[in-house]
Amino acid sequence: MQLKKSHFVVAAISSGILMLNSCESKQAEVTQEPIDETFAVQTEKLLIKVDTLYSDFENPWGMTWLPDGRMLVTERKGEILIFKNDQFTGEKVQGLPEVHEVNQAGLLDIAAHPNYEENGWIYIAYAKNFPDNKGALTIMRFKLDGTNAVQQEELITAGPPWEGGRHFGSRIVFDNDGYLYFSNGDKGNKPENAQDLTNAHGKIHRIHDDGRIPADNPFVNVEGAVPSIWTYGNRNPQGLIYDKANNRLWEVEHGPMGGDELNLLEKGKNYGWPVITYGINYDGTPITDITEKEGMEQPVTYYVPSIATCGMTLVTSDRYPAWKGDILIGALAKMHINRVDLDGTTVNSKEIMLQDIGRVRQVSESPDGYIYAITEATGLMVKLIPIR
Repeated sequence: MQLKKSHFVVAAISSGILMLNSCESKQAEVTQEPIDETFAVQTEKLLIKVDTLYSDFENPWGMTWLPDGRMLVTERKGEILIFKNDQFTGEKVQGLPEVHEVNQAGLLDIAAHPNYEENGWIYIAYAKNFPDNKGALTIMRFKLDGTNAVQQEELITAGPPWEGGRHFGSRIVFDNDGYLYFSNGDKGNKPENAQDLTNAHGKIHRIHDDGRIPADNPFVNVEGAVPSIWTYGNRNPQGLIYDKANNRLWEVEHGPMGGDELNLLEKGKNYGWPVITYGINYDGTPITDITEKEGMEQPVTYYVPSIATCGMTLVTSDRYPAWKGDILIGALAKMHINRVDLDGTTVNSKEIMLQDIGRVRQVSESPDGYIYAITEATGLMVKLIPIR
């Protein structure tokens, strides 16, 4: 496998390990066992090694870890691959539902319940098949019996069903109180969905872990409104992360041509799409003539041109002290990991890391504090190992 070369990155594959070399910059201290620095990546604040653990993905989407050390990774076509000790076991989860696999739709995110050791629940977001080539984002949970998905329960379907497969989202996160949040895109060809509370598209949703609607959701008493809605005016949110220490819900969403957004989500708020945006149509014509409007939230930061923001993680691990508190965002079109240097909720700067590694679909922090990323096009799972 070959990666495109540029002045940012020189890629080499040695003994199954992908190692990248880039320009020098400021370093930070990390205490750990000595690591071979022959091929390393110098980022602005940290010297890292990039280990390739797997290189045969097609369209990976989400990943989660189980307490026994297994890691589950979804493929959009409808598979869940099982890894153990950073290696593919050769096993896949059996008995999953059929998915509406069209364009961006299919089997999307996966998350283990925060109390998995007690209840064994695993959650997936997928596009469920409906008649007339339509699909609707559905949240389902199941348990594992060996590699078999058993006790399957559909919790909620975010409709109405839609033709094609554009802008399905979707990510799943849990907060400190056990509420489940999931994202659903506007379905692309009807952006006004995002402002319409009578449908579930272009929204972030909040439910109980068993699918019930929380009584304190912001629109439960609004006639005709979908009661699971938490925020609206969200175009195509493919990244969602919950900051447990500060009780903050972060989201990234694709803009059109330009205008990708990083948002700090708050109950009941309107994030503006398509009334306000920093992007334009793909043919170069304007979508709107305003970027701000009273009653609509501004992004914490945005990207022009678009990088095609996708899955993300908040760095909480002591293994990466120079990145702690920062957000790492996968870039699809621009094929890198984008580090957002944060001071609380204020953006200090943004750094492009691992340019041309592939279309980065998701970045996640493992329970033992290492950062992993999965890519399309190059089909990789990589692990970022801090050196200093």
